[in-house]
Parts: sequence; structure tokens; C-alpha cells
Amino acid sequence: MDRETASGAMRLAPLVGAAVGLAAGAVLLIALVVGIPSLVAGVLGVGTLALLTRGLHLDGLADTADGLGCYGDPSRALAVMKSSDVGAFGVVTLLLVGVAQVACLTAVTEQRAVLPILLLPAVGAATGRAAITWACRAGVASARPTGLGALVAGTLSPVAVGVTTLVVVIGAALATALGGPTVLRGPLAVAAGLVVAWALVRHCVRRFGGITGDVLGAACEVATTAALVVLVIEPWSLSVPLTR
Repeated sequence: MDRETASGAMRLAPLVGAAVGLAAGAVLLIALVVGIPSLVAGVLGVGTLALLTRGLHLDGLADTADGLGCYGDPSRALAVMKSSDVGAFGVVTLLLVGVAQVACLTAVTEQRAVLPILLLPAVGAATGRAAITWACRAGVASARPTGLGALVAGTLSPVAVGVTTLVVVIGAALATALGGPTVLRGPLAVAAGLVVAWALVRHCVRRFGGITGDVLGAACEVATTAALVVLVIEPWSLSVPLTR
């Protein structure tokens, strides 16, 4: 694979994410139909996301957490990330992100409505892949001379990133118009996911000197989680007591 092919793949990443999210939504819907409790359905949904990607992004999340938690220069942190071992930072991060995603898909299942169950996981997963697209924009360096990061870093122009983001935002708006509380919820979820992922990638570039394949996986998972959290937020109101 050359950089041009890899660049095309990064542009199409959100489309793949939407398909993976739809598959997870289908699992949630089947679980609801056969009477599986919502919490168990949430676990099955997250398991589906992990299975269809062979845990690739979760592995990147754990490695990135271990690298960021390492005291040492960038070369030491990159060596920790390349190791097959998973440290305490990686385990804790995987646990927190996994629980958050399960809780969100549980909340989606509890809505007991077909369209939200199918579409909201797709919005979350597409947002996660859009974060990968953002991480590959021009001006972002690779932390290593070889590997996935070197293959895709800086391959996407601002126009390509902008078009991809616009497509994801429009798709999220349509999804939440059909199966969510409001049209704006989808774009807000995408924005939240991309902001969180941007902050993570920016910190990783400072810490490691650029991005790696692990950083892309971490960006995907944190963006997916942030988007799902926004999608399941309950409407709230502030009540003011009238007593003196």
C-alpha cells in the first residue's frame, strides 16, 4: 500500500465506521427482540464493535495510554507503545472507555425504538473514524519513519478533511432527525467527538513527536465514546424553589 491508497482509505474511514455501527445497532435490536436485558445488550453491542475491528482500535488506545503514562523521552514512550505488554495505564483506560460505551449503548437500547437503536451507534462509530481522518490532515507528522503513522500522516488536505467532516455531520443530523431527540444532537455529538480526539492527538504529537497507528486507534475510541455520551444525554431543566 502506498500513501495515495492509504489517503483514500482514511477519507473513507467514516463510511466504514457507519457500517460497523449499524452492525452493532442490529445486534442491540436483536437482543431487544429476544428479551435480552438492556445492560447485556450494551455489552454485546460493544463486543460487536470490537469483534468487527479485531480490537485494533482498542489495542491502540491501550498502547497510547501506556505511552502517555511513561516517564521518559519520546523514544522511550514509543518503545513502551510498541511492546506487546499492556500496562496499568492501558488497562484502566480500556476499562473506563469500555464501561462508558456499554453504558451508552445500554441507554440507547432502553429507548426501545428501532431507529435510535440502529442509527445512534452508527453516528458514534462514524465520528470515531472521522477523528482518524482529522489526525491524518496535512501538517501532522509521523512519530516513526515506518508503520501506519508514517504511511498516512499528513496525507489529507484541508479540503478533503472538510468535505469528509461535512458528510459525517450531515449524516449525523439525518440520523438523529430520524431516530434521535433533535436534529442538532447528531452534529453536536460529532463536534464533541472531534474536539476530544483533536486534543488527544495534539497532546500525542507533542509527547511523541507525531502520530502512530496506535494514536489513530486511540483517537477513534475516545471520539466514539464522546459522541455516544452526547447522544444519550437526557434533556434537563433547572427548577428554582419559590420559597423564601
